[in-house]
Amino acid sequence: MIKNEICTLEITSISNDGAGVGKDKDGKVVFVPMSAVGDVCRVKILKAKSSYSYAKIEKILISSPYRRENDCPVFGRCGGCSFRHMDYEAEVRAKERFIRDAFARIGGLEPEFLPFIKNEDITRYRNKAQYPIGKDKDGNVICGFYAVNSHRIIECTDCALQPAVFSEIVNYVREYIQNNRLSVYSEAENKGVMRHICLRKGHYSGEINVTLVARRKIPEMQRLSKELMCKFPDIKGVVLNINKQDTNVIMGEEETLLAGRSEIFDTMCGNTVSISPKSFYQVNTPMAEKLYAAAAEFAEPDGKVIADIYCGIGTIGLSMAKRAERIIGVEIVESAVVNAKKNAELNGFSNAEFYCADAGKAAEIINKTGLKPDVVVLDPARRGCDREALERAAKLGAERIVMISCNPATAARDCKVLGELGYRCEKVRGADLFSGTRHVETVVLLSKGEVDSKKIRVEFSLEDMDMSEFQDGATYTQIKEYVLEHSGLKVSNLYISQIKRKCGIEVGKNYNLPKSDDSRQPQCPPEKEEAIREAFKYFGMI
Repeated sequence: MIKNEICTLEITSISNDGAGVGKDKDGKVVFVPMSAVGDVCRVKILKAKSSYSYAKIEKILISSPYRRENDCPVFGRCGGCSFRHMDYEAEVRAKERFIRDAFARIGGLEPEFLPFIKNEDITRYRNKAQYPIGKDKDGNVICGFYAVNSHRIIECTDCALQPAVFSEIVNYVREYIQNNRLSVYSEAENKGVMRHICLRKGHYSGEINVTLVARRKIPEMQRLSKELMCKFPDIKGVVLNINKQDTNVIMGEEETLLAGRSEIFDTMCGNTVSISPKSFYQVNTPMAEKLYAAAAEFAEPDGKVIADIYCGIGTIGLSMAKRAERIIGVEIVESAVVNAKKNAELNGFSNAEFYCADAGKAAEIINKTGLKPDVVVLDPARRGCDREALERAAKLGAERIVMISCNPATAARDCKVLGELGYRCEKVRGADLFSGTRHVETVVLLSKGEVDSKKIRVEFSLEDMDMSEFQDGATYTQIKEYVLEHSGLKVSNLYISQIKRKCGIEVGKNYNLPKSDDSRQPQCPPEKEEAIREAFKYFGMI
């Protein structure tokens, strides 16, 4: 295939980045975004490589039975969703396959795959959104989301994944910036002030936090924060986050409270939780509760010590705290650790403690507590765990490791490493926390030193063994030592077994015999035979 060539393809599968997969006339793979399994499409090649190509749909000749009407005006331009053009069951099947393929292809693993946990509400489920602020070609202030593989802002007034109130808040802030002619940040020039609007909402409480990300504080922000809290009663606080860096990282280190309080409260797995702007918190609360229930099922926490590494604000560990003997959490984000400690206190858990440290130092911290964990829980970011963190987690010697991951590829890679460190990947369960997108959560159970006797078969023949070691007389080692001490000669097991046969001493039928008639085997020299016979006499064997 060459660039701009037109061809006809049938889509037979979905890649883990959400594109349909077909094959050209030569059998080479072609990736086609926004296609579905069963589509027959006329496509145009956009990029041609030696073994694969990327293409876009020119015309759908035969529509897949799994297609549905796209309900988003910016689908295909915004980089958020990948599956708004196919029905939910087809999306679930694709995500299940992502997980199975990753564990087989990347991990070389064959765990038991438990039934996939589906999302009960595939719209308006997110409790968090981050909107970049920019300007269009006419100089108007816009907010939205980044285009695929770029930092070009696609204006979006209402995203079907976000609560409707988010759009109202973002539009209010956008109009305020426009009407008051506030400076807007340009990533290309590294100039301007207003960078992002970050929103968070408690699923059960309804409480909302607004975080404005800017290069510096300007007087208009104080008035904007007061107006927001007056206009939207569910907003409990407005925070200014200062990010002066020339970077695509959204938030900086410095924060200032503009109005209200910086944290919001919500409920997770029956526990009251405090959430600060920079703390990790799963974006789909009801599905996160199901995910954590699956993790608890794998952990079997009753009466056990749980080490929760990458603990965030403590939600996973605290979901097991009523059943566990002790929870020890480790997290690198200081504000999250503050939240975790507060959450333990809010819910009356005296058996939970949290420490601020890198995951690589978690083992050192846990060892200092004097407790040996029965279960280690790992919930890393998309990039997964580095080998040092995995090695140190394995050295804790827990019976089980439960891994929660939003990236099946890195989860499979990390489970393969843990396999090398003595843990067997037993069970895997997928959960759809991110409907419409290509992302999927995975929870994994790994066990140490547990052997299922029904799955192991050992075969051996007694005739291949030298049973004389279990009879009266000396062992091969004792004979070697005697010969060396009294004659200064070194003899091998082979020579000893040869002389045993000459003396009529029982040796395994096939023990130390040549593998075939054609094989040549060294024979014991006379001086060594004499020394071995003297040893036999000494030990009363002849």
